Amino acid sequence: MLREIQTRRSVRKYRDEPIPSDKIESLLRAAMQAPSARNCQPWEFIVITQQKLLNKIPEFHPYSKMVPNAGAAILVCGNAKLQSEPGYIVQDCSAAVQNLLLEAVHQNLGAVWLGVYPREERMKGMVELFDLPDHIIPVALISIGVPAEVPEPEDRFRKEKIHFDCW
Repeated sequence: MLREIQTRRSVRKYRDEPIPSDKIESLLRAAMQAPSARNCQPWEFIVITQQKLLNKIPEFHPYSKMVPNAGAAILVCGNAKLQSEPGYIVQDCSAAVQNLLLEAVHQNLGAVWLGVYPREERMKGMVELFDLPDHIIPVALISIGVPAEVPEPEDRFRKEKIHFDCW
């Protein structure tokens, strides 16, 4: 697993190939295995494959220029009706995103995490584009594709960032 963690990188260039549905399901299965506060599992997912929808996202998300070239994207949302305590949705959904990204590496896919929450203009754009109900909070968008480039692995371990028992 450490190999996949160390080789996970943000991939923004994709080949013009669709993502097979079994790989999408594997990504979602991995995401849903994430831990969540009080095991409430407040996540909801929108799988985006329609080109017209992928093309609209860069109109309101400034860092999503790669999305129209992706084989798919997944919008990770939090369901406010399912959260155990106010404020935990972002942590719960972020854990799901990390699992999804690691499964993308395992499936030989490229992916990049695009922040949505708490940027109002991005959230509003997602709400309008996907007609989200009031209790659904868009947290992150994951752009996914067959990688056209494979960034070099990087060891980010830094001993100076570790503190034992006190600062």
